[in-house]
Amino acid sequence: MTSNVCLTYDFDAVSTWLWSYDSWDMPTRHSRGVYGANVGAPRLLDLHDKHDIPATWFIPGHTIDSFPEISGEVWDRGYDIQHHGWSHTGPATYETKEDEKADVDRAIESIVDLTGRKPTGYRSPAWDYSANTLDILDEVGIEWDSSKMASDFEPHWLYGDWSAPEDGPYDRGEPTDIVELPVSWQRDDWPALTFTWARPHRMGYVSEDSLFQRYYDQFDWMHENVDDGVFILTLHPQVIGQAHRISRLEELIEHMKSKDDVEFKEMDEVATEFRESN
Repeated sequence: MTSNVCLTYDFDAVSTWLWSYDSWDMPTRHSRGVYGANVGAPRLLDLHDKHDIPATWFIPGHTIDSFPEISGEVWDRGYDIQHHGWSHTGPATYETKEDEKADVDRAIESIVDLTGRKPTGYRSPAWDYSANTLDILDEVGIEWDSSKMASDFEPHWLYGDWSAPEDGPYDRGEPTDIVELPVSWQRDDWPALTFTWARPHRMGYVSEDSLFQRYYDQFDWMHENVDDGVFILTLHPQVIGQAHRISRLEELIEHMKSKDDVEFKEMDEVATEFRESN
């Protein structure tokens, strides 16, 4: 059985602390995002260069505009850049469709200015959707999404027009033309390893041995049980880029490479292959 691995990086930098955590006047929190840009991202680029494996970077427009040199280096060194909003604002928090679309459009402009091409994929900040998000993605020409959790290792068509009445059964809606590449909080470094002194998500200090063992266990299960499965790992430069964690990530990569029939791919490639075969 063939197994696919997509290593993905949500390069939020400072944006997550400003919009997701409302920390406008907390420069120490900002510095954690600066660390991701100045220290974590270069280490990850070097790691991928060393092992000659692809990666997909979801970069908010705010990060591109605030840290243009390292964002440009991601692209210049051959790694894919996809849509992650401009401000890292959760879509469901916008009051109007026009406000949400303005952020989506602004992010596209930042990516086009950096790369010369429009993004094909989208990952929602905080994996959040509003009632308007799907329509907006369709309007701007997004071909695939990586924000939902209706599967663990198998791509599928993204469903729309869902209904969740208080007094009736749930209806997941109908499949769209957008490919969904599923994610999971179980394969994300942020909630387990990022401590904040206030809500939301007051977590951190989870045993790193336990977390990385979870990654090994999930990958091994998929490799043994799911033909043509896709293991998507969501990582953040300011979290995984810390020195000792880079070593753990490299060990995980080496473990994956040691298995038969494992291919590391960009998410755009996986989405294209799914679309062509379905």
